[in-house]
Amino acid sequence: MKSRIQTLKDSLARKKLDGYIFTKEANMLYLTETVGAPTLWVPLTGENLLYAYGVNYESVKATAKDCRVEPMKRSEDPVKKVAEQIKQQKLKNIGFDVLSAYHYLTLRKTLKKTRLKPMSRLIEELRMVKDPAELTSIKKAAELTDAGVKAAVEFIKLGVREFEVAAELEYAMRRMGSEGVAFDTIVASGVRSAFPHGGTSTEPLLAGGCTDRKIREGEFIVLDVGARYKNYRADVTRTFMIGKPSPKQKKIYEVVKEAQQKAFETMKAGVRARDVDAAARKLIEKAGFGKYFVHGLGHGVGLDVHEAPTLNTQSKERLKIGNVVTDEPGIYIVGYGGVRIEDTVLVKKEGAERLTKAPYDLAA
Repeated sequence: MKSRIQTLKDSLARKKLDGYIFTKEANMLYLTETVGAPTLWVPLTGENLLYAYGVNYESVKATAKDCRVEPMKRSEDPVKKVAEQIKQQKLKNIGFDVLSAYHYLTLRKTLKKTRLKPMSRLIEELRMVKDPAELTSIKKAAELTDAGVKAAVEFIKLGVREFEVAAELEYAMRRMGSEGVAFDTIVASGVRSAFPHGGTSTEPLLAGGCTDRKIREGEFIVLDVGARYKNYRADVTRTFMIGKPSPKQKKIYEVVKEAQQKAFETMKAGVRARDVDAAARKLIEKAGFGKYFVHGLGHGVGLDVHEAPTLNTQSKERLKIGNVVTDEPGIYIVGYGGVRIEDTVLVKKEGAERLTKAPYDLAA
């Protein structure tokens, strides 16, 4: 079985690249299975070099796969060291994932006869399809995420504050084995539920997507949470309320739930990502809430909580076996409230599988 770096090198050859510079941590983790290094150099031919400062050198050296770990002094710049390798070997075409403006200009100045090509898509395409080991970790992250939702539902009652709910569910996930959260937990109640990331409010914002706002009766509570396991992530959103929903609240919730199910039923290998988005969007539009669905249907999940593929109206991708994506339609009415329902989903040859399985009950 080919290593991930060898698979990458096959892609470099097809793209006629002489090498690739990595500075994004998730990409380096994917290729080398370690963290703590600032730069990875992968030439088309020759030795792969992972640069590490003294503070992380021993741990990186002990865990890195398919590369040689090169120690650096504090005064040294790893990108400049890569430039030395490129210049010495007289390489002509080099790809990279992410470079700061400083490093890009430095490379341009040093490597005047070398073409530098931003090609983040190349590594994104490799990471889109998850292998069995990745899926095992994501499924465990999904299980831990569901446990967090369960803890939150059991804890929610009138008068508790949003950040208290977040603390309770994060503690539950940690206690069961989560390495931490996949992203800042969102607990957005009342009018704040109309903001998809819970971040716009006249009230003080704490713990990312939470405030000290107290949970009240008859208001939507949007809970968006993810656990992290062996560096892989899951993502789920559920919407609750305490008390009996009004006819309008019940209608909004049912429309979102139906749209989420419609998108799920559309998912399978070979389907255009934008068609999955359209399946949910058309249903919401038909119900009269089209202008309140203000984001794409979903995104890939893995080492990053937002990665390829994207599922929105502009997507040019087709789903593949092994994609792990979110299915998260929503309706957000500013000044009133919002509903989002989200699952992490595995794309299969025929159909899809929900990896997050938290209940969909509106009543908390």
